[in-house]
Amino acid sequence: MQIDDPSVIAEARTVFDRYERAIAENDTAVLDDSFWADPRTVRFGTTEILYGIEAIRAFRAGVARYAPRAIRRVHITAFGQDVACTHLEYERTDTGLIGRETKIMARIPGLGFKVVSAHVSLLAGNDPGRMQKV
Repeated sequence: MQIDDPSVIAEARTVFDRYERAIAENDTAVLDDSFWADPRTVRFGTTEILYGIEAIRAFRAGVARYAPRAIRRVHITAFGQDVACTHLEYERTDTGLIGRETKIMARIPGLGFKVVSAHVSLLAGNDPGRMQKV
């Protein structure tokens, strides 16, 4: 198994960038399309625990807009041709809080890379890591 094949990293980055644009624009259709449409898909957010695509879609339908954020760092690792993990460190520009987002993507036959698991969290406001710049 090849780790970090540049073509797989580029493919995962394309999915990542599309998702980030959709967050900024609150494009629910693209956000939903980025996830595997399956009951086994999981998304843990800063305020929610969602199991299955229907729960994820219901959550997204209730979001008026996402907090504005600025990317601080992106790290992507690919495992073979069919699995990639993206890690995002960002700053919420409205509060200054530091957020972290991890997505596990898998190549689904006929669909390409889809997010099968995601985890979003914020550092506590008094967490010393909040002030670190990388």
